[in-house]
Amino acid sequence: MPPTHTTGVHYDAIYLKHDTGPGHVECPERYQAIMDALDSAQLPFQRLEGRTAELADILRCHESWYHDIVKMDVEEFAEVLRTGDTAICPDSYTVVMAATGAVLAAADAIMTGQVHHAFCAVRPPGHHASPGRGIGFCIFNHIAIAARYLQQEHGLKRIAILDWDVHHGNGTQDIFYQDDSVFFASTHEENIFPYSGDIEETGEGKGIGTTLNLPVPEGAGGEIILPLWEENIGRAVRRFKPDMILVSAGFDAREHDPIGMLNLSDDDFATLTTMVTDWADELCEGRVLSVLEGGYDPQGLASAVLAHVRALCS
Repeated sequence: MPPTHTTGVHYDAIYLKHDTGPGHVECPERYQAIMDALDSAQLPFQRLEGRTAELADILRCHESWYHDIVKMDVEEFAEVLRTGDTAICPDSYTVVMAATGAVLAAADAIMTGQVHHAFCAVRPPGHHASPGRGIGFCIFNHIAIAARYLQQEHGLKRIAILDWDVHHGNGTQDIFYQDDSVFFASTHEENIFPYSGDIEETGEGKGIGTTLNLPVPEGAGGEIILPLWEENIGRAVRRFKPDMILVSAGFDAREHDPIGMLNLSDDDFATLTTMVTDWADELCEGRVLSVLEGGYDPQGLASAVLAHVRALCS
């Protein structure tokens, strides 16, 4: 008999308050589509409550001066974060602290045995945020902070972060590039923002060999991407033997996304999810924490999220 899992899902209307302005693809409407889909899905998940992150949580991965810049820019009614292209509004600081806090609360829920798997539908996304810079719609790197939190507060030694967003998770890579206790793997479309994630980027210092980048060409779908996960990433994860697997779940690699030019289907995302949960069953007592990143076709995003959550619940 396969193991029985409980799955927790966090989503909340607070994330609608991060207003990115007219015509922006990372918009409240994409999040409303997710909420509507999850509300009507009748899937057997537990609804997870969030919390607000503390400054100490942000400082696990980000510089204090960068945190202060974010807070100042929001308080001064800036429309764009001064470190890059991330749109902000007067509620953005409150929202991003809620997003990070919710991911940490989900990590707690997994570690206390309340759930085995968790998906956090939060925004703004996080995987482009490096220690001192927010770009690519991101402010704080929720999944990186969660990895450090799990190590520092729950005593986990080895964390795997797997990223299937259409864009390379450059911020996550930067944070852990010299760290042999966190394995980072990414499939992403080549030659697009943020113009990083070449196959030669494998880590530095103690971290050599704990970064795996697998860029794929425009138009690639499941026929190319799924074998890379099953063979290359699966082999690397088994060799690393993580204590928990974290997923940067970007759904802009889905077909018809207005930004990405990859062609994954909802079934492909379900297959990727099942691969990850199978590895977690084998290696780390089933522990999987997934965090929303990109995805900019609202209805397509909602459909992919449901496929992901349905697979987590299986």
